[in-house]
Order: sequence, then structure tokens, then C-alpha cells
Amino acid sequence: MPVQPTVRNSADSVLYAECLPEEPLLNYIYCYWELKTCQVLEAPFTYRVVADGCIDIYFDLTDPKESFIMGFCKKYTEFPLENQFHYVGIRFLPAMFPMLFKINALDLSNRWESLDLVLPKTAKFLANQISNTATLAQIKLDLDHYFEKFISKHAIELDSRLLAAVSIILQNSGVLNVEKDLDVGVSARQLRRLFEYYIGDSAKTFSQVIRFQNILRAKPSQQSLRQNKLFFDAGYFDQAHFIKEFKNFYGVTPSKAFGR
Repeated sequence: MPVQPTVRNSADSVLYAECLPEEPLLNYIYCYWELKTCQVLEAPFTYRVVADGCIDIYFDLTDPKESFIMGFCKKYTEFPLENQFHYVGIRFLPAMFPMLFKINALDLSNRWESLDLVLPKTAKFLANQISNTATLAQIKLDLDHYFEKFISKHAIELDSRLLAAVSIILQNSGVLNVEKDLDVGVSARQLRRLFEYYIGDSAKTFSQVIRFQNILRAKPSQQSLRQNKLFFDAGYFDQAHFIKEFKNFYGVTPSKAFGR
């Protein structure tokens, strides 16, 4: 359940929303999302995306020909936007984009790319079939139909070794010894290759992102942050390491991120 922080500073003027795909797609796509202005802003807007272990396709609804893909990121990313915008995206669960499209996730890591250079057929579909006046509910129906049809026509090879390793990381909330605890029947070198191809980075980095994401979902109180309990529970050795890693993934310190 990857978490992206809600829009705070311009809550009345900027809307972020998510909706789930149809059930046959739930193993592949976490959600469809929408980020839009509800009115013209007084100044340009900067949107921060935190590390979540996922790969996203996104496009400008005012001009769906402008579509992009964002790979796995091991730190937060800030997108400078204009004072009026309307974006829609597709967030794939970890490892699922490479499994569906046979594309090496490492080639997309820590950057964004024009979708027509990666998936030209999908980019063409978005440009030709998505109306720039459609609601998120209407777009969801179009995207559900497109991806259900795609899956029905392609053999999806699910690598059981990679999925077993990802499952162990998720079950342990990212708090584990990668060298000792990921015993899935492959060598350390093979495991690294699997994670680079399907996730976009190493098992260690992915585990760190999962640990960070679990902290976001927990929504710790200011009291627990002051008592220094959170970083011990999450497997950090000291507070300085916790704050440094959190800031790398989020862009601000924990106390600022969870400020009430």
C-alpha cells in the first residue's frame, strides 16, 4: 500500500485523489491517481513525490499526448508545475511494470522519460483515447479496459524467486538482514540482478523504502517522535541515521512531515 502525502499547503486549491482499478488488475496496479488545481493559483506549484518503490505512468489531461514514465526512485522528487495543471497517473505495484512490459526497471531508475520512447503503443492510446474533459471515474474505465485487454493477450511471467524475496521484505516491514534473510534459492549476485531488473535497485535499497513507507502509514505522533521511540521500533540504530534516511526519502525531517 504505497503512500504519497496529501497536498497540504494548497488544500483548498489543489486536489489529489486515488481510485482502485477493477479486481483483475489489483495484482498489478495499485491505483489511478489525479492531481489538479481547483482554481488558478497565485504562483507556480511544486509537487513533492516521496520514495514509494513503484513505477508510475502519468500524463497531462489537458494534452494527453504529453505522457511520461517515472521509475523507481531512491529519494524524493520535486516537480515544478505551473499555476494551473491537471495530471492523471497509473501507479504500478513494485515489480509489476517490468513483468507486464518486459522492460528493465533499472533503465528507468531515478528519472522520468517520455512514454512514447518506452511504451509507444500505450502513449498512443492515451493520446487518442483519453478525453481531456473526462473525469477520473471515466478515465478509470478506459484504463481498466486497456490493461485488462493487454493482460489477456500477453503471457505474464511472474518470477517466483523475486516475488518470494519481495514478500519476505514486506512481511518484515523492510527491517531485515538482506544477506541472511532473503534465502530464496539464488545467489547474492542473482538476487541483485533480479531486483535491478524488476524493482530498479538493490534489495537493500528497496527494503529501506519499504521501512520508510511503513513509517508513513503509521503516522507517528509528535510525542513518539520526541520520545525517540519510533526509530528504534523501525530498526534504526540511532536517531541521526533515522532522520537522515527519512529526509532523503521525503525531503523534510520527520517532525516537519508529521507536524500537527
